[in-house]
Amino acid sequence: MSIQLKEKQEITESTMTPVKIAIANGDGIGPEIMKATLRIMEAAGARIEPEFIELGKKVYSSGNTSGITNDAWDVIKKNKIILKAPITTPQGKGYKSLNVTLRKSLGLFANVRPVQALSPYVQTHFPNLDVVIIRENEEDLYAGIEHRQTQDVYQCLKLITRPGCERIIRYAFEYAKAFGRKKVTCMVKDNIMKITDGLFHQVFDEIANEYPEIENNTQIIDIGSAHLAAKPEKYDVIVTTNLYGDIISDIAAEIGGSVGMCGSANIGSKVAMFEAIHGSAPDIAGKGIANPSGLINASISMLSYIGQTNVADTIKNAWLTTLEQGYHTADIFNETYSLAKVSTEQFTDKIIQNLGNKPVKLPISNLSSGTGNINIPNYVRKQQEKKLVGVDVFLDWQGNDANKLGELLSDVDLYKMKLKMITNRGVKVYPKGLDETFCTDHWRCRFVGKQSQINGALSYQNIVYEQVISLLFKLNEIGFDVIKTENLYEFDGNRGFSLGQGE
Repeated sequence: MSIQLKEKQEITESTMTPVKIAIANGDGIGPEIMKATLRIMEAAGARIEPEFIELGKKVYSSGNTSGITNDAWDVIKKNKIILKAPITTPQGKGYKSLNVTLRKSLGLFANVRPVQALSPYVQTHFPNLDVVIIRENEEDLYAGIEHRQTQDVYQCLKLITRPGCERIIRYAFEYAKAFGRKKVTCMVKDNIMKITDGLFHQVFDEIANEYPEIENNTQIIDIGSAHLAAKPEKYDVIVTTNLYGDIISDIAAEIGGSVGMCGSANIGSKVAMFEAIHGSAPDIAGKGIANPSGLINASISMLSYIGQTNVADTIKNAWLTTLEQGYHTADIFNETYSLAKVSTEQFTDKIIQNLGNKPVKLPISNLSSGTGNINIPNYVRKQQEKKLVGVDVFLDWQGNDANKLGELLSDVDLYKMKLKMITNRGVKVYPKGLDETFCTDHWRCRFVGKQSQINGALSYQNIVYEQVISLLFKLNEIGFDVIKTENLYEFDGNRGFSLGQGE
């Protein structure tokens, strides 16, 4: 059975029934731009039934650290579609980002951010920019699993899963196929993070083979970001992990003219959320000058998603026509192409007046030409033989002599295990470390089973978990402060852990 993510469906009698939408007015300028967006959708004949929910600053202020009420969760789970204005997350400890909570709790694995230049009406150095960034939305460093381990060292875990990689990468190719895109680029950092980013790259290559009609390539994220900023017209669809996608989507939006113009879709198998990508801008709230374009574009994506593509095209073409005519809010006003600096309400009025019109110079929106559903098959886990071959023991040790630590640990009486190396901040410092390597109070000590050569490859003799427990007991008995352990596994004979730098 496959998940069907409906980016377009034929308008039938069933789709004529109004679709119930959970509407979150948000904070700051949120209520103003939501009012504008709902006015435009109503005037365009969108068949939706808004159901308002409370989340964000008001809920946080009531003492609810999650920022969302149980009633709001119930409405979201019932309606399955959310249109959300920007919200404000209080600064300081104890508050989690509600945006991240919504994306992860609702399984919104795909963040889709289209960015298209609107030159010359919105100023940009890249008039041919037309890129869609598809970002994995649930994993990576955004899992938010952080710990302080020693006086000096803090940790954040980067979690990448195969099912997460498969879903987002296939989504990118399915999106390209559905909307006539020609190329998908994968951006990773697998020259350094060979296991996590390496998995993303590996899965990309596997899935790309299933779409021979779509060009594909992979770039290292740092040079890829530089190329995106310098030559964005070379990109079509970009797929990447959570943190990288968060960064480059804002880069693309900014070089396209304005972060405030872009909307995004957050797509899951059961729920979808649509929002502007900018913040709540409390400094201009209530002044009537906010640009509602980001939320308008989010609503256009939403209407396309629920099958009302003709209405989506009508709104987008009216919005583009308004920009061509030179009616611009203050954030995009320029002396050359702006006819008038308009308020939020005046901008909204002009868009409504232009419903039914199409732009003359900017590309005409034609979402209704999409080819159909995006199909994501259910994940099927491939079973592999898993063998425990060692353990990394992390110590909080206040000394600074790696050789002394190595000697102390080598004297520990171990059964079928031995100390292979010690690293500090990932760099091997024992045996044969360099005196120049700076060391802190955080030491990774790798204990492994006996080594052997199998078909020319180094392999470790498997151990049992009782040996790990015995090791930890002995280290504690000696007086070492064990702060963390990581078991070392081989999967079908392949190493499931990274080597230390210099190992």
